[in-house]
Amino acid sequence: MDRDVKSPALKLLQGRIWEGGYRTGALKGQVFPDVAPAFARWRDAGITIAIYSSGSVLAQRLLFGATAEGDLTPCIAAFFDTGVGAKRWPDSYRRIAAELTRAPAEVLFVSDTPAELDAARSAGYQVLMASRPGNQATDYHEADTIRSFEQIE
Repeated sequence: MDRDVKSPALKLLQGRIWEGGYRTGALKGQVFPDVAPAFARWRDAGITIAIYSSGSVLAQRLLFGATAEGDLTPCIAAFFDTGVGAKRWPDSYRRIAAELTRAPAEVLFVSDTPAELDAARSAGYQVLMASRPGNQATDYHEADTIRSFEQIE
């Protein structure tokens, strides 16, 4: 973990360790304040929300299921981890679009990592760069930058 290795087995183990903490309430998922209202707005508009993370699907479900704003998992249609492929590979994004039964051009991918945005864009996705407090400042001129999910309609 100190080397930030994206090992699926390590991520699964990490998720299982966290599971007890989330279930007892000792751990809470941390999301930015604009996330829950945006998820509700998009869900109500019929927009499919999916999460693609290097964290395991289990860890994602735990995090989004136990936020300070409540359980956000009812808003999320699908969770993806590196089981679909590395986040820097365009084929991973093509697989996700296929699983969502969407054309890649219909999918918006938001990330704070230029290499991931490049891969998603190469797969045909629309992309937005997220610039959030605590993230490393990054200039990415290949897409618009947002600072809040309120900017996404």
